[in-house]
Amino acid sequence: MAFSRTFASRTSRFVRYATAKATAEWNGTLKEGSGTMSVKSDALKSAPFTFASRFEGDGSKTNPEELIGAAHAGCYSMFLSALLTNANTPPTSIKTSAVVTLGDGPAVTSIELECEAVVPGIDNAAFQATADEAKQNCPITKALSGVSDIKLNAVLK
Repeated sequence: MAFSRTFASRTSRFVRYATAKATAEWNGTLKEGSGTMSVKSDALKSAPFTFASRFEGDGSKTNPEELIGAAHAGCYSMFLSALLTNANTPPTSIKTSAVVTLGDGPAVTSIELECEAVVPGIDNAAFQATADEAKQNCPITKALSGVSDIKLNAVLK
């Protein structure tokens, strides 16, 4: 926790609190309908999604859980990088994937983060502690606090 306060005070002059905007439109019934999702930046415009892409494994379109996974993996990687850099062990690279499970309810029931990092000058115990701190404190993890099972497998290479 001390790091989070230290991180905020050391970066406040460099980091502006950000807002992000996304939109979605759905047309028709749940099973026969379709929709699009977009973000304000040019990164994602009118990405199509359907019942099949969400519940039946149609990989030709996206779904909300896939976007949650991308957001979580990206946020986690950035937060881990900040923690490692603050500890004077800046990473060479961090690669994170997220598997988001939509279970009964329907509800997001679990998220599995897989992280591989190249971090010169750190031992595995310190890396694991820092990786877990990043999992607990990245903003997307906090936003997903209703998910009862967020797992992490972090590998130092």
